[in-house]
Amino acid sequence: MTQKIVILGTGGTIAGRSSRLGDNVGYTAAQVNVGDLVSCVPALGGYSLETRQIAQIDSKDMGHAVWQALLQACDSALSRDDVSGVVITHGTDTIEETAWFLHSVLHASKPVVLTCAMRPASALMPDGPQNLADAVAVAATPGLTGVVVVCAGRVHGAHDVRKVHPYRLDPFSSGDQGALGDVAEGRLRLVRNPVTPIGNTALVQHICTTNPETWPWVEVVLSHAGAQGQVVSLLVNAGVSGLVVACTGNGTCHEALEAALQKAGLAGVQILRASRCDEGVVVPLPSVPRWPIVEISASKARVTLMLELMKL
Repeated sequence: MTQKIVILGTGGTIAGRSSRLGDNVGYTAAQVNVGDLVSCVPALGGYSLETRQIAQIDSKDMGHAVWQALLQACDSALSRDDVSGVVITHGTDTIEETAWFLHSVLHASKPVVLTCAMRPASALMPDGPQNLADAVAVAATPGLTGVVVVCAGRVHGAHDVRKVHPYRLDPFSSGDQGALGDVAEGRLRLVRNPVTPIGNTALVQHICTTNPETWPWVEVVLSHAGAQGQVVSLLVNAGVSGLVVACTGNGTCHEALEAALQKAGLAGVQILRASRCDEGVVVPLPSVPRWPIVEISASKARVTLMLELMKL
């Protein structure tokens, strides 16, 4: 049986165009169909590919409805015997959140590879075609499992990847852990294995059958110099279900914000802490607030808390 790679398009810069040739910043994202993106990459000619347009958006506008559709499409593709892996074209702005969402619920016994671009398709030297070719090569790698992000020749795990630069062609970092590996001449070279996929079949079914507008409302609040607690009170009064605190340094937060969060917790709002620092992990201290802390970014922690609230 010929093995296929399913490519799901969601838009992003990789599908962007500008009216001015070579304009790498004044473009409009999500203009090119995923089938057309694939047809422009000669290196993909040796693969059996199946394309499907899930959405056509700038990833800054990524929402739960698109996540639901992506989850359904990935779950369906991974269950097929004739599919060896899935590739998702995506914008860079929220790719780490989508990767973490999929990692947290999918039983990814085959590779799910998200890829992107920092230059639009209309650029003088677009980076999307090479990233797409690399992503397909990774998705076709026998024995690979889990959700990864491929960009600029590097392969990042869903747990560690963060966007750390707004313009360069290699905008992602995996922090202290480092990238999982790289892609050289169409071959994946791993230096460490991806984190084992979490997988939750019951949660997948729940997410796929629940109106995305009813998913738990979780927001991120930032602790900073001069922080005030009113924003927390406003969110609680508006009906927020959970709050993630992007804490300073070693998991601490401003005293005014902490007092408001204490009240929010007593009102039934679930709270998680994450550090604002891009690298390292928090070392627990008795003087730090007792809310659970996670070793992922605040944006990913929001996804984690939302999924935890779905299980309640």
